[in-house]
Amino acid sequence: MNFEQITIQSTIHADSKKVWDNYTKPEHIVHWNFASDDWQCPWAKNDLRVGGKYSARMEAKDGSFGFEFEATYDKVIDQKLISYTMEDGRRASVAFETLENKTQVTIIFDAEDQNPIEMQKGGWQAILDNFKKYVESI
Repeated sequence: MNFEQITIQSTIHADSKKVWDNYTKPEHIVHWNFASDDWQCPWAKNDLRVGGKYSARMEAKDGSFGFEFEATYDKVIDQKLISYTMEDGRRASVAFETLENKTQVTIIFDAEDQNPIEMQKGGWQAILDNFKKYVESI
């Protein structure tokens, strides 16, 4: 299948080790893995290795809607790159680039066909922005 690819990006004022750890460790993921304050991530599991699985529960705080996001890792390069395949066959990659006292995170993901491209881009960007806010606050 050919999917349209979407790219989002953020520059985080932290070194790559801090950014990597906060992006990949479940005890941190639960604090940022949602797009708005009325959502939450009650749990996350992460087996960060090629063939390993990532899963996280994302849900509205009022219980009106929720889902589990699951993926299998295709490539893992410590503090540099993560690529994975989602359950529906779509792929994504997360690149971590060290800049002066900062880390640029670039995510490229295959769009799904249920929602408009701009909505998907906005949702993923909101989660990445939440991640940036979390990392820079600790």
